[in-house]
Amino acid sequence: MILAVLAAAFSLPPIIRTAPPNTPTSTMKSFQCLTIDRQGCVFIITLNIPPENRLNLAACREVTEAFHEIQRELGPSTEGAVITRGSDTKYWCTGLDLYEADENPYANSDGFFPMLATILDFPYPTVALITGHTIGGACLFALAHDYRVMNSQRGYFYMPPLILGLHFQGIGALPRLKLAPHVARKLLMQAHKFTATQAQHDGIVDEAVGPDQMLDAALAIARKWAHTAKQNVYTLIREELYGDAVSKFKLISHVHGRMTSRPAGIKL
Repeated sequence: MILAVLAAAFSLPPIIRTAPPNTPTSTMKSFQCLTIDRQGCVFIITLNIPPENRLNLAACREVTEAFHEIQRELGPSTEGAVITRGSDTKYWCTGLDLYEADENPYANSDGFFPMLATILDFPYPTVALITGHTIGGACLFALAHDYRVMNSQRGYFYMPPLILGLHFQGIGALPRLKLAPHVARKLLMQAHKFTATQAQHDGIVDEAVGPDQMLDAALAIARKWAHTAKQNVYTLIREELYGDAVSKFKLISHVHGRMTSRPAGIKL
């Protein structure tokens, strides 16, 4: 009974699934680690990787495939956007499964790095709906999106590779390109735990709102900017701003001839 009450307290409200008038029934595939819902031209990816939405190879591959599926569903020269959210208000994503590298040293090269490159290369606006704690590689996952909305009542935005002894080429690219220099330093070199209020003040997130308003805020952003994809230059313009990050992640994707990252000395 107690577990049921706690689950209900942290769970997010269900999404009402809608589609535009005259839109054929979707033939999108189903996934194990996430679900995809649609509200008009906006698709909502909900991560479901118990207990903390920690990213392993299988989950990263599914996120990548979900973005590809949505792109195929929308088609070219259309309005569209994607929201990526957590399944509850405690965790959005707690980063990489650091233990997986013990058995598969190429897990990040085959999963996490291509996932980031896919999101940065996606031809529609993207919104990270940060429902709760966002730790480690999840910070890069969030920064790969164009916009970010964060739960104002729960969760830290926290990136501790310096503490864990973890590194890969390009780890600082998104913080450097998307954040003010002193904020990127605070995030990476000081491992500061940003509250939602601090994250909004420092420009890490665009909005910090209560749990009941998070989805509406993310949908408002997605709908506002969905039209910017119609001319098929969205990715090209984004690449002018953040192309260095895209290049770095592509360079270390699907590489088995050399190690592309330094494993964490401390694992959480």
